[in-house]
Amino acid sequence: MLNMVILIGRLTRDPELRYTPNGHPVASFTVAVDRPFRGQNGEKQTDFIDVVTWRKIAEQVTQSLGKGRMVAVEGRLQIRSYDDRNGVRRKASEIVANLVKFLDGPKQAVDEAGGGAEVTEIPAEESEVAAAGAGDDGDVPF
Repeated sequence: MLNMVILIGRLTRDPELRYTPNGHPVASFTVAVDRPFRGQNGEKQTDFIDVVTWRKIAEQVTQSLGKGRMVAVEGRLQIRSYDDRNGVRRKASEIVANLVKFLDGPKQAVDEAGGGAEVTEIPAEESEVAAAGAGDDGDVPF
């Protein structure tokens, strides 16, 4: 079995850094990815995909990325269920990234690095992913 996703797009907002009850950093952000075709009116179609990063990569992404930056994301698709504040069962789909490559940035940083910067880490354990959803109000942690 294989669950692998690769995206290239731009951040729609600055990454948001939080910590699990165990103290593990987790960052979330959204990537806008254009579809390879246009709509009926000739307009560009775009998907907005939620991405989650863990531990060191979460901290690095939060420090280095901001709204509008272009990134390549490699990871796996995760679909999870949770109860919202009203007790309604909801589903969320997101990419759990194990690699984020910064494809653009401030000119000085790109020149010094000789291209984009790359951040990688070993994917988080499933127990850590589950722990992130164990908030006191039962809502999504990000």
